[in-house]
Amino acid sequence: MPRMEALFNTVVPVALVVLSGYLLGRQLEMDLSTLSRLTLYALVPALILDSMYRAEYTLEGVWGLVLGFSLTYALLFLLVQGAGKLFGLSRETTKTLLVCGLFPNSGNMGLSLVYFALGEEGLRRAVVYFLLSSALMFGLGPAFIRGGSLKEGLLFTLRLPLFYALFLGLLLKALGLSLPFRLEEGVRLMGQAAIPVLLLTLGMQMGKTRFHLGPFEGAASALRLLLAPLVAYGVGALLGLPRLEHQVLVLQSATPVAVNAFLLTREFGGDALRVARSVVVSTFLAFLTVPLVLYLLGVR
Repeated sequence: MPRMEALFNTVVPVALVVLSGYLLGRQLEMDLSTLSRLTLYALVPALILDSMYRAEYTLEGVWGLVLGFSLTYALLFLLVQGAGKLFGLSRETTKTLLVCGLFPNSGNMGLSLVYFALGEEGLRRAVVYFLLSSALMFGLGPAFIRGGSLKEGLLFTLRLPLFYALFLGLLLKALGLSLPFRLEEGVRLMGQAAIPVLLLTLGMQMGKTRFHLGPFEGAASALRLLLAPLVAYGVGALLGLPRLEHQVLVLQSATPVAVNAFLLTREFGGDALRVARSVVVSTFLAFLTVPLVLYLLGVR
């Protein structure tokens, strides 16, 4: 079945790289802080710039997806904040849960799943969701995780290369400009290194710590894989989105915790170990939940 093939083709290679990092972390002493900063300040900005520069999307359905995405993640934010207060969670735990809930793997996993399930037309709309998710993660994420006042957070974000990579990529795409001297090939080469280094770092982090799955990881996985698509479905129905836009909104919202969520918490604060565990657990649980979401959406 195409959708199961998409899951296996995405999850199994990810598991292999994470396992390799885990074994390295158990055997070798390596400076994970340096690896994280290399990824954050060089490789991920290149990946963002390349992704935005090469993205193919149209205005068809864009505004509906923009509104649907915005309402979905605003509601998720309020629900997690409310749950944190209701269950007496610490501020740090609530913030880490928000990181897991608000940063989906809408890129390397989400785009491939939508393509296999909904074809080229679905993929064009899925790219719009990916752009919005990237803007949320890399535009506001660092400031939110680091904490402080709104002004401090904005000033901090403006000092990061992530923000400028996102802005430059979108600007080049909007203006239809090309980089001279085939610089885009160098940018793409750097960007291609980001995901494997991220996954290796994730595995090494897990290899250096005692692995324990607790209520947090279960809650984070349920938030990403069950609650997020449920909220997205309700928002899409409320807005009266066309069928394809509605399916893309729900399916992209049903993806597991993004690996980049681990990178951001490791660099800017929060419980990086819990996020790392949640990335792994939610990714493997996607084998069960994503086919269910596809079935409920009527994708055969």
